[in-house]
Amino acid sequence: MNLNKHRVAILGAGNLGCSIAEGLYASGTFSADSIYLTRRRIEKLDPYKEKGFQVTADNNQAVTRSSILLICVEPHQLDQLLEEIRETVDPAEQIVISVVSGAEVAEIKKKLPAGTPVVRAMPNTAISIRESMTCICSDEEDRAAAEIATSIFDTVGHTQIIHEEQMSSATALCACGIAFFLRAIRAASQGGIEIGFSSQEALKMATQTAKGAASLLSATNNHPEHEIDRVTTPKGCTISGLNRMEHGGFSSALIQGILHSAEKAGKLY
Repeated sequence: MNLNKHRVAILGAGNLGCSIAEGLYASGTFSADSIYLTRRRIEKLDPYKEKGFQVTADNNQAVTRSSILLICVEPHQLDQLLEEIRETVDPAEQIVISVVSGAEVAEIKKKLPAGTPVVRAMPNTAISIRESMTCICSDEEDRAAAEIATSIFDTVGHTQIIHEEQMSSATALCACGIAFFLRAIRAASQGGIEIGFSSQEALKMATQTAKGAASLLSATNNHPEHEIDRVTTPKGCTISGLNRMEHGGFSSALIQGILHSAEKAGKLY
């Protein structure tokens, strides 16, 4: 699908919105001047303005100049934004992609002109380096819009089409999951410091080891336990460490964290 003819408005360019902008630009699919960024405190977007992105505090100005509207505001700001742009949105010429946690397609459509194609997407901040895991859903009648959204997010990582009732779960596993895995890397690096490495050495080693583990699974499609079995030997140091972690609740804590985040994500809007 040819995306070069499209212009994108990222409404609410906070951390995630700016990460999306960086990823889309890095993909080469969108030029900086075809991406509009909006936020109230526009001075925070000065670094992006210097790079050639279109920057404005006027949401309607960005909407009128774009065919793809990416809504990236906080859940409590969504209704106000939809009310603000309602009269400007053209259902025949534009699609809306929402990354707002907890806001269902039907709720968004109620506040926009009839017939507006609406897609929900849940990327994560690794989108800035084109390594996002993005889950996408839409109503059946908006399948064409969902295909456009998939084409966009395929340029900045991997995508998965899911049912809308799974979106809160996707938020917990993929979007919140970035923080969970980063915390695991931090913990590993702290362990490295305790056994004798400098903080810089330990973080570098833990980061590359985590990257290697993820890449191994991605390349082989093997189950994690298969790869674990390859490095655990009878009476060895690996199985000893794993068992001590499990005794401390490592797997259980991670599972419970994902469950709790999924429950919270469904109640944010």
